[in-house]
Amino acid sequence: MKYLILVLFSINSLFAYEFYAKLEPINSYTIKSSVSGKIIYVNEEIEGKKANNSKVVEIDSYVDRIDLKQSKVKLEAISEMLNIEENNYARMLKVSSKSGFEKDAQKLKAINYKTTKADMEVKIANLKDNIKNKVLKEKDNYIYNIAVKKGDYVNPGTLLYEAKDLSKGKLEIFVPIDDIENIENKTIFLDGKKSDIKIDKIYKVADSKHISSYKVEIMVPSPKVFSRLVKIEFK
Repeated sequence: MKYLILVLFSINSLFAYEFYAKLEPINSYTIKSSVSGKIIYVNEEIEGKKANNSKVVEIDSYVDRIDLKQSKVKLEAISEMLNIEENNYARMLKVSSKSGFEKDAQKLKAINYKTTKADMEVKIANLKDNIKNKVLKEKDNYIYNIAVKKGDYVNPGTLLYEAKDLSKGKLEIFVPIDDIENIENKTIFLDGKKSDIKIDKIYKVADSKHISSYKVEIMVPSPKVFSRLVKIEFK
């Protein structure tokens, strides 16, 4: 038994600084709807390709755009009425025959219009935000999966599509805590080839699954192939 333990220890020591990890995109995004509505456009051609300021999904905003137009008209009218009531109040303050009750009543009218104006401005801002959020575009991410079809009705939280940032690759390994100091300044070899990349991040809190290890991230610039197994050595 002692001999077996000794052999296992020797093997572990031999491969202490050799790891394998899957090369993944630096970031993956799950795009969910923040609004409700019917899907009126899906760019099926962009799925599985890299976007170029491309529209991916559009949700119907017809009613929102009408509401926005009419809300702007209402805001103009409310602003005019507020101006009139404020001018009336200013003039009333100069009239000594007007009672304090009448002056307060006029001031209250102006305050009510000011409140109504503020509420309308908030509504217009929300409508603009809703309309903006109903057109989903991607600058240059890879469109991995589109989860909706034209004609679908979505609610807030519904998955629309997934996208990935392929500008860099990320390798994630778990290094025994006792070995961290030994690898920090070593040269990194990928699939047997010397590289000039460095460790990007070390999470110096033991991982919840790998309880005796720290998670280590290594960034790989402009990889050509993702989702492949990479041999990582520290020498």
